[in-house]
Amino acid sequence: MKKFFVFLASLLLLLSFTKEVHPYHVGSVEINYNSKSKTFEITGRFFLDDLENGLAKKYGKPFHFNDAKYKAQINEALKKYSAEYFKLKTDNQFLKINYVGYEEDSESVNIYLESEKVENPKKVEAAVSFLYNLFDDQINLVHIIVNGNRKSEKLTYPNRYLFQQF
Repeated sequence: MKKFFVFLASLLLLLSFTKEVHPYHVGSVEINYNSKSKTFEITGRFFLDDLENGLAKKYGKPFHFNDAKYKAQINEALKKYSAEYFKLKTDNQFLKINYVGYEEDSESVNIYLESEKVENPKKVEAAVSFLYNLFDDQINLVHIIVNGNRKSEKLTYPNRYLFQQF
């Protein structure tokens, strides 16, 4: 019996070093109006492995965020991916969204976008569908901040549209 417990403890210890897969598919998008620059500053935060897999599925080739030789390829893919899976509209006018860049850490990636200039937005509409091409249980938490007034909404696949009045 003692040998069985030693074997079981060893097995549990060994399994604890394997890469853990996160059970939820969640991302967040913050859309913050900067009254000085008169632009929306957008930050999307996603699990690194989910974003790698989403890009690979979309573009049919592998992407590795922790490998410097993929940086140019990742920037180009994220620029196209963001343009397709994120739209922003204020006061019934679509805004041009520019891809700024990305940052990564060991588990997540931040994508940075910025809108063209807009004066005092009153109604903000967004279409957010990051990683919907990969998961049918993806949740995107969207925070819209205008002049310090923060409004948040949870978008669950397939819902991608939201609007807020300010």
